[in-house]
Amino acid sequence: MNFLFLCTGNSCRSILSEAIFNARAPEGFSACSAGSKPTGKVHPLTLKTLQNLGISTQGLSSKTMQDCEQFNPQVVITVCGSAAAEPCPLYLGKAIKAHWGLEDPSHLEVSEDEKMQAFMQTVEHINRRFDAFFALDLANLNPEELVAEINKISEIA
Repeated sequence: MNFLFLCTGNSCRSILSEAIFNARAPEGFSACSAGSKPTGKVHPLTLKTLQNLGISTQGLSSKTMQDCEQFNPQVVITVCGSAAAEPCPLYLGKAIKAHWGLEDPSHLEVSEDEKMQAFMQTVEHINRRFDAFFALDLANLNPEELVAEINKISEIA
């Protein structure tokens, strides 16, 4: 099952989601990420956070949605912060779509130590959602039940 994580800049939240998903996913699952207005670079603290966690950063890049067309996702998750008043990209297609909003730690005006703490809190939030997803009995869920479960995961704080 292929997941596409979308955000505006594709430099922080969607990249973290892609890398963490791929590090945790069982065989047959894969993730990619993209942005509606990609910055063209991965935020340095995103890379530092992943490296501190022992998660590979090889091949991570800020991409457009067109860069991921061949990926053929079955699930598209937008991770734009709901309270940040950002435009969240809309992906049209047959994929399951859900919004798992995350606040952007890269835009905080705080010290680097505090910003790193915010990045780690974002990672913890992502991991709680992935814990819930990977705990699903996917083999026994029909498509409607899967959609409902993926949407329920958005409520996990």
